[in-house]
Amino acid sequence: MPLALLALAIGAFGIGTTEFVIMGLLPEVADDFQVSIPAAGYLVTGYALGVVLGAPLMTVLGTKVSRKRMLMLLMGLFIVGNVVSAIAPSFGVMLAGRVVASLAHGAFFGIGSVVAADLVAPEKKAGAIAMMFTGLTVANVVGVPAGTFIGQSVGWRATFFIVAGLGVLGLAGVARLVPEQPKPEGVRLRHELAAFRNAQVLLAMAMTVLGFGGVFAAITYITPMMTEVAGFADSSVTWLLVLFGLGMVGGNLVGGRLADRALMPLLYTSLGALALVLALFTVTAHSKIAAAVTIVLVGGLGFATVPPLQKRVLDHASGAPTLASAVNIGAFNLGNALAAWLGGLVIAAGLGFTAPNWVGALLAASALALALLSSALERRESRRESRRESRVVTGSPVAGPAAMVAARD
Repeated sequence: MPLALLALAIGAFGIGTTEFVIMGLLPEVADDFQVSIPAAGYLVTGYALGVVLGAPLMTVLGTKVSRKRMLMLLMGLFIVGNVVSAIAPSFGVMLAGRVVASLAHGAFFGIGSVVAADLVAPEKKAGAIAMMFTGLTVANVVGVPAGTFIGQSVGWRATFFIVAGLGVLGLAGVARLVPEQPKPEGVRLRHELAAFRNAQVLLAMAMTVLGFGGVFAAITYITPMMTEVAGFADSSVTWLLVLFGLGMVGGNLVGGRLADRALMPLLYTSLGALALVLALFTVTAHSKIAAAVTIVLVGGLGFATVPPLQKRVLDHASGAPTLASAVNIGAFNLGNALAAWLGGLVIAAGLGFTAPNWVGALLAASALALALLSSALERRESRRESRRESRVVTGSPVAGPAAMVAARD
């Protein structure tokens, strides 16, 4: 794998850290700004919505800029947003800083996926994408726990200064290691938008929303589930999230390797197994050991879908992949927001802290149904294309009797 992928992974590590570390620092931030915990939660929601909106916006703004330069500009925006968060004199300014940082998220992963895929041979594209996303998954194993510890020990502002420093390191890596990849000639915004008329692209994005939403239906409410149902102490939640992160790392790497060999079978297996494991989580959540094992499996199976889904979008939007790739990153965050909302509804309805697991199982099963539909449509289109080619050969005015007989044979 090219060394340039390391630079992309470092940027992904910083982005992953700033996205998730706020969840462990909400009490400190709320206390500092004298707001409630639910109000501080807008720092999470605002970031997610910023990713959803920023992914297409920043990609469109970068249509006339080379991909390398756009990656550098996005890392610069990420640095500014985290510095603003670190020095924010009020809650409103911090929220603005979070939104600014989030605008870089979707476009960085979207453009970075295209760059990573272009750096390697066609049969290694999914592995290259997975290598970049490794930075995001490792952030949940190292960056988030470390950032939470530093924020609780020294102060939450120190965490965001450190994350900004990671952004500087990522920016330097992109500038030094990523080769120039000028925007392909002839590609215009209307070409990028045309990808969204492809049913397979839309189905892959819907699978992203539902499949990854299934993961976060459970993980969003992991703290009350593990403390109130499984019986863990509050202090144990940090290492449980580390287990989740380890599962993410393993699932991402395995998914990247297998997606280059059998993409759709991998999706069937991972989404089906994810739905089953989430359904079982309603039972295993009552046992400490079983719950810990299940958390690893949810992280692994959930992230095993990331490289194949991202590659599928790139494959079916191959003529103009940048915007579609970035929007698909936004789809992950849309799934997070949707699942968190649905999970909250079932808890508020009095169904208990394990009820979001059923929501996640239904979302994952729905994603599996879409995968089967996508494959069926693809096979039908392939048969139509074969019949069309057959008619062209047998009905060609220049084809003589011998050619027609050969075609029938």
